[in-house]
Amino acid sequence: MEQSSTTQYLRLLDELSTGDYKIPSTITSTLLEYVQPIFRSEREKKYSEPMIWIGLYIACASLVCILVMVADLLHGMRRGKLWFPCKYFRINSAFLTVISVAMKLPVDLSGSMPGDVDQVAKLGSMAFMCTMMANLLPCLSTMDNNALLSNITALGLLVITMVVNICIQIQTGVVSYKEVAPIMNVISSLDEAKINKDRNIILASIYVTLLLWLLVVHVCTCLAILKSKKDIEKKYQQEHDRASKDIQQRPGELLTVEKLQQHVTNHWIMAGSGSPQFITTCFRTTSASGVICVFVTILHTFTMFWSIEAILNKDCDSDYGLSMIAIVIVQFIGVVIGTIAPLSRCFATLSFKVSLKIISNDFKVFKLERYWTSKLSDWKRESFVAMWLLHKYRFNSSWERFSSLDEKTDFLERNEDLRPYVLQLEDEMELAKRTLEGLSKSVQQLIQNGEKSHANDNLMNLIEQNPTRGIHGVAKFDNIDKHHMHHVPFSLLKVQYQDCWSLPVVTLTTIAVSLPGIGKVEVDNLLNSVREGLLYVTLVEENLNATDDYVSIQDAAKTLWKEVDIDHKWLGYKLQDPSSHVKTTRRIVEWFMDTAKNIVNTKDTSRNDDSIGRSICANSMYRITKTILITNIDGEVSQRELFDNLSSMISDIMTACLTNLPQVIAMKCHTSAIETREASVEDAARLLGESTQIIKTLQRRGIPDMNPSDLPFIHKWRAYLGNR
Repeated sequence: MEQSSTTQYLRLLDELSTGDYKIPSTITSTLLEYVQPIFRSEREKKYSEPMIWIGLYIACASLVCILVMVADLLHGMRRGKLWFPCKYFRINSAFLTVISVAMKLPVDLSGSMPGDVDQVAKLGSMAFMCTMMANLLPCLSTMDNNALLSNITALGLLVITMVVNICIQIQTGVVSYKEVAPIMNVISSLDEAKINKDRNIILASIYVTLLLWLLVVHVCTCLAILKSKKDIEKKYQQEHDRASKDIQQRPGELLTVEKLQQHVTNHWIMAGSGSPQFITTCFRTTSASGVICVFVTILHTFTMFWSIEAILNKDCDSDYGLSMIAIVIVQFIGVVIGTIAPLSRCFATLSFKVSLKIISNDFKVFKLERYWTSKLSDWKRESFVAMWLLHKYRFNSSWERFSSLDEKTDFLERNEDLRPYVLQLEDEMELAKRTLEGLSKSVQQLIQNGEKSHANDNLMNLIEQNPTRGIHGVAKFDNIDKHHMHHVPFSLLKVQYQDCWSLPVVTLTTIAVSLPGIGKVEVDNLLNSVREGLLYVTLVEENLNATDDYVSIQDAAKTLWKEVDIDHKWLGYKLQDPSSHVKTTRRIVEWFMDTAKNIVNTKDTSRNDDSIGRSICANSMYRITKTILITNIDGEVSQRELFDNLSSMISDIMTACLTNLPQVIAMKCHTSAIETREASVEDAARLLGESTQIIKTLQRRGIPDMNPSDLPFIHKWRAYLGNR
């Protein structure tokens, strides 16, 4: 068994004191004083064995940050947004935790950094932090006020902690030079140690300054965001009101696809030009952070160039071991890749046409835009330093604006029509032609992608199979007269049962797919059609029938559909074999009616969501099956005829429901939250593309002359059709 250093040292002393060496006792006593330091060093070495794994953990955390930044780059390139909005890499509790892990080296006060690679790793972590802060700047605009305050505070605490710890390490010599350098400097006349010490301290001091500068940039950007959002929101409301005047639906008419496309495009222009991240990207602070990021990259590249020999020689003697090399390489890659987005954002102002008035304003460096100082004025805490920084940032993008003077003023007529819907924080800054065309093309591409997705081919087949019978199935699926109501408890019907679109569709589908005489292909086609149709029916219900009276019914329908579609069961009973002795069509319908009646009449004292949902579904089944039996009271109906009738009623109900899709699309174009507005309009554009053929088909057939506000409610459809 290998002996410890302390044991070996004690045995050596014993031999010196008891052997023939005749060592004086005073020397032996002096040597014994070193036993405790040797033992302590040995224990510290034992405790630091896991540090190499912690180093790999730091490298993995850094790699996660890099991958997320790469994901943002790919997202920006795919969407044609070369200012690279922050979709994945955000300031939140999760990423702040990952960043704090990746920044363990700069905050490590006591860990010795004896090798050149160890010193470069500390400096590289600071450079990587500067790069990440520059990348994260636009995401500040995606938060509400409370989240913005909490997240910027957390980031500030992390940065200040890093800065304080780095200053302490500079003072204590942890950040200075390699461990053997002072010894070599004493032995030889070379001044390499002093050079390395000064270089590392100077670099660390520069990174500390840049980190504090970037923190000030983030704070100043937060102040501007708070006011700019209010200004943009005010302009948005004005343009939204104007755009909504052209989208009013008249009784008996559906909004045309052309009007919807124009409405979506108008709101896409508003959402895109008024995007909080796009506005933040055009701030001077964003340009400043991009310049800082480029400077950090150049600085760290030189540092890595000076340290190539040390890396090749594996000059890493800290407790982190060879994991330091992994940290250095990974974080250097992160610095290089992370520079792309901040550098591209420096040119975001090229998205605007610039007049001589704007250029002259740029030279008025002591003039600040209102949105920069409004929040400071409100707080009565204006700072001269902050004001000086904001003035300095005005210089950063002046040269960029000059580069767009050659923009032509001729626009295509279709884009000129979109010009009034451009939201501008500064009235003098007019969106450039190519930017406006890019926004217009992007929304058209979204609509075309929706059309090409063929997401509702089966649904269209079901709708087109019933071209002449109209939508009378909406009124026919439930025709129980008042004198039949005693079959179901009146209190349950009155309190729990409401008319909604999805529940009768699921109930009718359940009966249709349970008919054993229908081929599997037809059953699967019906299931596929209903599956596609319920996606749009659910959209209508969630947007237009979202009151408490309907939510419980809709939830019950969703649960029942999952059971029918996935498990091929209805309330626990296997479909296409409801009972082994049930063979005829009438007996199948009667079995469903009797089973539903028993479930409704069963007293369940728990009254939880599951029991209420079962009662709702059973009540729907009872009423529909009772209607089927009353309608066919004169004789037996074949399974084929019943299946066709059920399919027709399903088609009618979904067709009536889908007449509300234009309203849903128009609603999705407008959302009160500015942070989610662009995503909502994107959903509307994609939905418009998917439903274009549906809307055109409904326009050819025509719809009842009903008030547009009544179209979302099935009971108003039934009342209207019942009175005709």
